[in-house]
Amino acid sequence: MQLRDFGRTGMQLSVLGFGCGAVGGLMVRGDPAEQERTIAQAIAAGVNYFDTAVQYGNGESEKNLGRVLQKLKPANVAVGTKVRLLPSEFGRIADAVTMSLEGSLRRVGLDHVDIFQLHNPITETGGGFALSVRQVLGDVVPAFERLRQQGKTRFLGITAVGDTAALHQVIDACVLDSAQVVYNMLNPSAAEELPTNYPAQDYGRLFDHTKAAGVGVVGIRVLAGGALSGSTERHLIAALAPEPIGSAMTYDADVDRARRLIPLVKEGFVTSLTEAATRFALSHPAMGTILVGIATQQQFEDALAAVQKGPLPRTAFDRLSALWQEFSGEPR
Repeated sequence: MQLRDFGRTGMQLSVLGFGCGAVGGLMVRGDPAEQERTIAQAIAAGVNYFDTAVQYGNGESEKNLGRVLQKLKPANVAVGTKVRLLPSEFGRIADAVTMSLEGSLRRVGLDHVDIFQLHNPITETGGGFALSVRQVLGDVVPAFERLRQQGKTRFLGITAVGDTAALHQVIDACVLDSAQVVYNMLNPSAAEELPTNYPAQDYGRLFDHTKAAGVGVVGIRVLAGGALSGSTERHLIAALAPEPIGSAMTYDADVDRARRLIPLVKEGFVTSLTEAATRFALSHPAMGTILVGIATQQQFEDALAAVQKGPLPRTAFDRLSALWQEFSGEPR
């Protein structure tokens, strides 16, 4: 398994991380024995980053990950978790952040996590579940820093969703170590300019900002919540079709566009759309580690096989660029 430098942290993370999220569902609703087998296989293959959150199954993901790690006792693995603040907690952010992390540590069975991340959207002025840039820099980051000083987390991060300009401001402040960034074959804008009137959020070459700030990147929504399988079918333990992040306005629209990328398979660049999506995400040098949602051990094995094939060839990117042009002007 290839290891990559993770920003300025000094950590080296496996290019394939282990996503414990609710979309795939293995670590939330899966069979305990299969959870253990899959994590054991991942560790044996060289995976050393495990990403969870209290929001995944109201703590079930953290509990299940903790149970398996305590049984397997692997050496040198990194764990990341997250806090999602409720609007009712915005007036007492420091206390809410502290309570959340302490609860996460109890569930995972650790005295600290390697990365603690804000799970709320970030916008210029806030509103709803979103936090403003001022709240993130003035309240969240200082609370995170206190937890780092107490030894409860090593590094600080965000899930980079919300308004593009706000995300740029927070990352440019150089107070974070990690950012979870949406990057997939339906929305490559974290890396490059989109075609004119392209139907997706423009993240404004976010990777340029993470690189300049020394921020490590965790690739998320690599399969666009499953849409980049090109199928609307979902495993029994997977979540219902999720709301898209950064791409179309509906999941069905994401699936329809994903199917229009099938020429990559038909023309022999890859054997499946999911392979293409996985290899696409790891192709960019800014990427530290990628997370692929999984429902079964077989899905993990498929992701591992794709990663072992390495980045997509340049000719595949050229073909993708032509396919993206066909989306220009369509409603999001």
